Amino acid sequence: MTNFHRIVWQLLIVLIAGMFSSQLELLAADVRFGTDIVPILTKLGCNGGGCHGKATGQNGFKLSLLGFEPDQDYESLVAEGRGRRLSQAAPDRSLLLLKATSSVPHGGGRRLDQSSDDYHLLRDWIAQGSPAPRSDDPQLVRIELSPRNQVLATNETLQLKATAFFSNGTSRDVTKQAVYQSNELGIAAVEIDGLVKTGTQPGLVAVMARFGEQIATFHAAVPFVTDPAKRAVIEEQLRGIGFQPVSPSSQNDGRQDDRQDASPTNTHLLNQWRKLAVVPSATADDATFLRRASIDICGTLPTSGEITEYLADSRLDKKSRLIDRLLDRPEYASYFALKWSDILQNRGAGYSTGKQRAGTTLFAGWIRDSLATNKPYDQFVSELLTASGSQYENPPALWYRTVRKSSEYVESVAQAFLGVRIQCAQCHHHPTERWSQSDYFSLAANFARVGRKGGFADAEVPTDEIIFLKDRSAVLHPRTGERLQPRPLGGSEFLLGPDDDPRVSLARWMTSRDNPFFARTMANRVWAHFLGRGLVHPIDDARSTNPPSNPELLDALAQDFATSGFNVKHLIRSITLSHAYGLESAPHAGNTGDTQTFSRFYPRRLSAEVLLDGFSQVLEVPTVFAGVRAGTRAIDLPDENVAAHFLDVFGRPARMSACECERVDAPALTQALELVNSAEIQRKLTEKSGYSQRLAESDKSHADIANEVFVRVLARKPRADELKAAADYLALEPDRAEACRSLLWSLLVTNEFLFNH
Repeated sequence: MTNFHRIVWQLLIVLIAGMFSSQLELLAADVRFGTDIVPILTKLGCNGGGCHGKATGQNGFKLSLLGFEPDQDYESLVAEGRGRRLSQAAPDRSLLLLKATSSVPHGGGRRLDQSSDDYHLLRDWIAQGSPAPRSDDPQLVRIELSPRNQVLATNETLQLKATAFFSNGTSRDVTKQAVYQSNELGIAAVEIDGLVKTGTQPGLVAVMARFGEQIATFHAAVPFVTDPAKRAVIEEQLRGIGFQPVSPSSQNDGRQDDRQDASPTNTHLLNQWRKLAVVPSATADDATFLRRASIDICGTLPTSGEITEYLADSRLDKKSRLIDRLLDRPEYASYFALKWSDILQNRGAGYSTGKQRAGTTLFAGWIRDSLATNKPYDQFVSELLTASGSQYENPPALWYRTVRKSSEYVESVAQAFLGVRIQCAQCHHHPTERWSQSDYFSLAANFARVGRKGGFADAEVPTDEIIFLKDRSAVLHPRTGERLQPRPLGGSEFLLGPDDDPRVSLARWMTSRDNPFFARTMANRVWAHFLGRGLVHPIDDARSTNPPSNPELLDALAQDFATSGFNVKHLIRSITLSHAYGLESAPHAGNTGDTQTFSRFYPRRLSAEVLLDGFSQVLEVPTVFAGVRAGTRAIDLPDENVAAHFLDVFGRPARMSACECERVDAPALTQALELVNSAEIQRKLTEKSGYSQRLAESDKSHADIANEVFVRVLARKPRADELKAAADYLALEPDRAEACRSLLWSLLVTNEFLFNH
């Protein structure tokens, strides 16, 4: 070979090396299945619940949901179907790539472009021999989003950057491989590559990014006003709210005057209003606050005498005194016992004997007595979870009547006391949270030794059982067969002796003051009861992808609740005396559209039992319930199995789960028809000994009747135009009794009566 030819060959080699250098570099780098390939399958939706990730797979090809079982996925891709899905000899002819690019028919459509980075990474993995996951592979530790928090204007865009960190100390940009999801699409949407786009709606939004098993969240606030001059005006208005420093006396006796103090609750509310440039509504008048608090605390309307007395009270701490009086009334314990009977599933369905009905009555009575004596919440929950012995001698053991199976233990405890919906983890890793099947069944193991003996065999829900601790029992992982030990949610195994009851350890962990779930869940639940919406919403769905709307406020409430010794009345007092609870419900130009910051009171329809009792109270005719003591109010009913058509129409729950979402308060046509045609309401209106008839037989003037009826029904005096219209109607109607009935009914079916506002 001449020197000329030698030089030409050397030049060709250099050119060829340059052309393929980038490809050679890719082939030289190890592509790992767990941290490189599985995230691509997730990003493309291949392992989603609507595709190959569903329980039965798709067209004979099954992947684990969202790639939480990479070893299983590797076997499915490489070994199943006689290895036909991959071709190491000709990577581009692999069925995996041909289908993803729609080079061959694919029911999922085109998912990949041949020029994309994802395509080349999949191809390189195949070309490298499709290496399997190894135990010494670097593991994904966490991901981070940048930025984490931002204040954005309407119609603004922001590019997020996702970075993955691995166990070997390395990190890399995974922005294009992560999966994104917005929790408030009306406020901001997010594109496939992490580009956030706000719309025209202001508010708070969180964007989740998932890569592998790790999740990170970006939080954004979109203010209602961005113009600096207008924000300055709003700041001045907020400064005018006038929170007062907390005085030593108010800290000691729990009372505070009507001039709202600068408590942590109010401070965190004000900080968020400033951040979003929201102007809260005005403070509600005394009559509205009295009605609101009476309904929310006691499930009972205020009487005319109570209204007159409260309006005449000129003391600065009248609200605090009112809350204390309401919390001391027996109706408070009855109303909140109804709420907890729903959550704890005190269910009577299937009962066939009076003794079995006595079981629900006994359990409801124990709940009511616990509330009336202000039993510390941690003690209440501990007594419930660790209950043993006869259900008639130890009433909290009656919880074990309806909560009987592993799944019921786990889901009821997690949802009721920890605010976590863990149901998904029974079958697969939770798609938007860290909970795995091991977490689910290890929590179930705390109840594996619960035994029962005795009881009625003819009941759908047995009663009069003896709850005891069995010598041994095991809970196995449904996929691996591993025997799982009792442990708390997200924690390490309990150190237990052979005679130790795991439930005691669980209750001790759960009620600890530093438990990340317990106090927060109760604080959020009570806040939602009084303000109409939880800081975490829904109230029992706490997860990193569903953050609280005001995390500082929730933390402050939870810490204060725990510090008080889990004093429920203290928590209620703190919330009902907050500035937010005392606001008007009507929006104005400065907060129209706000549903997150509690800048106004959010109206809500009265619950079924409160509404029925309200009709009875106004018309002074009690409801007759079959099988229970005469004079029993709806809020005192022992269970949901007491027949009452009105209650069913207005959303009484069946108590099949621990979720408060079972109680329905959405309007429906059947409710409107019930208000018009209800035989029960007509009976109350026409009862000879009832209020309507006595009013008609009185010698009161038409104006006096109108004034009295308005105060009795709506807790306020009529406006001048309302007084004239009502008095004129009463004067024109020849049948005085019919006129009184019609006036009462017309006010009872108004939204002003049907809603707490």
